Amino acid sequence: MSEVVRPPESAYNLLLREEVRIQKPPRYMSKFRPAVVLEKKLVKDAMRTMGPAKVEVASPDKYLRKHSKEPKLSEKAPQSSKGVRNGCAARKPAVPARTDIPPMGLHTKRDFTKTTTVVPMKPQPTCVDAKTGHKQRLENSGLVPKYIKKKDFGEVPDYLLQRSKEKQRAQEQYDDYVAEQKERGAMKHLTDSERHDVLQGLKKNWDALHQEYQGLSFVIDTLSKKSHKLRLEEAMKQLEDDINLIERFKTIYIPSH
Repeated sequence: MSEVVRPPESAYNLLLREEVRIQKPPRYMSKFRPAVVLEKKLVKDAMRTMGPAKVEVASPDKYLRKHSKEPKLSEKAPQSSKGVRNGCAARKPAVPARTDIPPMGLHTKRDFTKTTTVVPMKPQPTCVDAKTGHKQRLENSGLVPKYIKKKDFGEVPDYLLQRSKEKQRAQEQYDDYVAEQKERGAMKHLTDSERHDVLQGLKKNWDALHQEYQGLSFVIDTLSKKSHKLRLEEAMKQLEDDINLIERFKTIYIPSH
């Protein structure tokens, strides 16, 4: 067994000692605390608290009744039959007396002869285009043949004439260039059979490239696959341009070797 350690006996241990209490420093309190508390109370909403807002509860007798929240018209004071007949309760200015001097020097720009002789406007013709009663002006509805009555109706627009002139000018410049190169002996005219053979060869080459393009892998993740796909697309695009050029022009000249 372990030996119990006891403090040494002494008569001083029997004397009463005063309890020593450690006095803590005062707790830190910010000088802005009252202002923060006041600001928090000002911006705090009623329902942003834990639980319902602390408001005065209505008595059981004042329950919600039917049509109680509907707007009510203000009760007007009863009017006399004369006020109702005139439509306005305000008094009009008194009629000037015979002895009153009329105001002098008043001028106006209004031409009373024109205002009295103006012909009233006639109502614009309208048409109903829906079963709900929607109306619109008859002129804007498309039922009035106003476009065929224009002076330039049926004529070719100016921009189409300008475009055709530019196309004709470009064709003339191409013909002059071809004639100049032909005189030098640098161009050779293709016959119809040669043109057909060239066209069929271009289409055959395009079919071969297209078949190779369709056989590419679905996932293109390497640099070599991307470059191969790009080369095929550029070659197919060039062949398409050549085919369109040959099909557009029947007269073809090629450099002679």
